[in-house]
Amino acid sequence: GVRTTWGTTILADNVPTENATEVRQLFDAGAVMLGKLHMTEGAYSVHHPSLAPPVNPWHADHWAGASSSGSGVATAAGLCYGAIGTDTGGSIRFPAGANGITGLKPTWGRVSRQGVLALADSLDHLGPMTRSAADAGAMLGAMAGIDPLDPTTLEAPVPDYLAGLDAGIRGLRVGIDPAFIDGVCDADTLKMLAGVRQVLVDLGASVVELTMPATTTAMYVDWARLCGVETAIPHEASYPSRAADYGPVLAGLIELGRGVGGIELMKIEHARLQFKGALRKLLTTVDLLLVPVHPFGNPSAAQLDEIFKTPNGINDVLRYTAPFDMSGSPTITLPGGATAAGMPIGFQLVGRHLDEALLVRSGHAYQQATDWHRRHPAC
Repeated sequence: GVRTTWGTTILADNVPTENATEVRQLFDAGAVMLGKLHMTEGAYSVHHPSLAPPVNPWHADHWAGASSSGSGVATAAGLCYGAIGTDTGGSIRFPAGANGITGLKPTWGRVSRQGVLALADSLDHLGPMTRSAADAGAMLGAMAGIDPLDPTTLEAPVPDYLAGLDAGIRGLRVGIDPAFIDGVCDADTLKMLAGVRQVLVDLGASVVELTMPATTTAMYVDWARLCGVETAIPHEASYPSRAADYGPVLAGLIELGRGVGGIELMKIEHARLQFKGALRKLLTTVDLLLVPVHPFGNPSAAQLDEIFKTPNGINDVLRYTAPFDMSGSPTITLPGGATAAGMPIGFQLVGRHLDEALLVRSGHAYQQATDWHRRHPAC
């Protein structure tokens, strides 16, 4: 095996004895594994204080995303065709947006989690991070499928995600909730979304205004408590017995989870069920949802630190990502514009469960009409 630390010091000497299922499937499909990539501690939001974070290839002072930071950086820098990412609260989508690449978060259970170290089992998703939607579809085709070693994998057959790739999006209905976005997102993000809307309309889709479910707010406000409870479980053998070896942010998440009571947890799960049902009904009225990745364009690391210090900072960052981990919905993140300083900004299309093929096709149509995904950092 190859040393696999999970971005931690507690697993500094961990060498697995077998490949994770999705790694084995990529090998079986002919992929060449180039090496391991860095990530945040335990797949949460911040790198361990003793480990240097990956550098955003567009600008060293800017956030590289979390938790799949190394995957986003390596793909954007052209070091690899694509990389594997995990997403529990936005960890494929944040680095995809920050680094100007494509990230595909499949339906929960579409890709096996066997052999993957858990952050939060009911929220963890695995997916490809690539430079284009077509490449993401090709990778997902190799990664997806039922796995006897992971009973949570879905039994639905894996389609050819590249079939009908050039069919376009004429006639599709794309929903957007202005009240969910206006007054929250910065000027760069709003400008990017307006441009994306126009491209979708030019391609023959209709963009319709709608209202997100009433329980959407609870999904990003309550996400940390649910994630904390689930995170505490895989860390029982080392926390609190080795608490000194943890960074303060991951330790804080575990402590948060250890303090959540049973009734409080079930209230969160009840709201989650309500949201999943309401979102499913909403997606019978439109084919896709259009949302940002987060409201802040492409923040510097210092700006992000200041955002996290504000009372609602973490909720604002998770606003457009955590709900779709709570629901297990598939999303594709695409580069859709740039800040005034020239840094990439991403957006998401959200689809129905197991409709990754439509996400790939829609992303490809958008990328055929734009060149944001062809812009690369001068690194």
